[in-house]
Amino acid sequence: MILPQFEIQIVASLVAIACAIIGVFLVLRKMSLISDAISHSILLGIVLGFFITHDLNSPVLILFAALVGVLTVVLVEFIQKTKLVKEDTAIGLVFPALFSIGIILISTNASDIHLDIDAVLLGELAFAPFDRFIVMDYDLGPKSVWIMGGILLIIVVSLFLFYKELKVTTFDPGLSAVLGISPILIHYGLMSISSITIVGAFDAVGAILVVAFIIVPASTAYLITDNLRKMLIYSVAFGVISAILGYWLAFILDASIAGAMTAVLGLIFILVYLIAPKHGFLSNLSLQKRQAKEVKMLTLLLHLNSLNDGIENEEREIKHLYRHFRWTKKQANSILKFAEENGMIEIDKELIFLTNKGKEFSAKAIDYIITNRDDKIEGMKNEFMLFRG
Repeated sequence: MILPQFEIQIVASLVAIACAIIGVFLVLRKMSLISDAISHSILLGIVLGFFITHDLNSPVLILFAALVGVLTVVLVEFIQKTKLVKEDTAIGLVFPALFSIGIILISTNASDIHLDIDAVLLGELAFAPFDRFIVMDYDLGPKSVWIMGGILLIIVVSLFLFYKELKVTTFDPGLSAVLGISPILIHYGLMSISSITIVGAFDAVGAILVVAFIIVPASTAYLITDNLRKMLIYSVAFGVISAILGYWLAFILDASIAGAMTAVLGLIFILVYLIAPKHGFLSNLSLQKRQAKEVKMLTLLLHLNSLNDGIENEEREIKHLYRHFRWTKKQANSILKFAEENGMIEIDKELIFLTNKGKEFSAKAIDYIITNRDDKIEGMKNEFMLFRG
């Protein structure tokens, strides 16, 4: 028999994988906040489904919740298309209204059932092992494992079948229409699966952790790679790691499991945000410093290029840099070293001269400034092997 603590981690991992896959496409489509809207508004669908079936375990609840999730998306897009408000405002108008209707219905008509607001928002993974799936007296494990496993299977199969369509409609809806792929059909298909996923995870982990599992792993993966396949893999990995580490953190601290998992997600995002090689804070800070140095070196080269040999030698003196460009001695030495390492200048008796390479680069830089074509500067860097390290 599997220990309850491992069953909890299995449930959390299944939720994390399913949400991470969905989250990648929502983040890339700049629709991540719609997950928050769906995760709250589906409460209305659950309540309506219960009023019809009077059974909290009925699949009708999932159906109604999914329909309300899609309704949320339709209402948000309808309000947005009026051009009177932006998408975030439309989301802020729709989901509080639907969510509050659900809360009112619970408080007035279903106060005696286990559908309280705290469970809806926070969920409680610790209870997942107690809700068993029993067939003919055989205990097949927690219901959440089977529900999320089935939903994850649907997601994976859909991803394999419609990967090309999802990719094209995500990055270029115009091209997808030309290729005969309906962006609207794929969009609402994605929203439907998102609603089903959120509903499936709703009872086990609650709205807050669902939103965290959808948005944070995908956003973290986006800081590392621009490749869709790799982003999916990284997103799933971050979700599972957060689910497992979050559980053991909650176990050690005797704290909320959902809260601990969300905290670990946040810590991983902050760490990646700082050290990501391409989009990280430290790499961007380094890039800004290097670009500032590049601009100063270019300023020096253009200044030297404008001088006549032998006539304006006083303008070539190193000490002139302090006065003319208002550089400190440390800045001037750094720029001179940078230019010298790139083979742009040579220094003779405190006088600075352009090398042939420096003259050629200066001429191309002037052409770039005149034409203002962004593609030229990268070509110049590659041609002259500049700014490497």
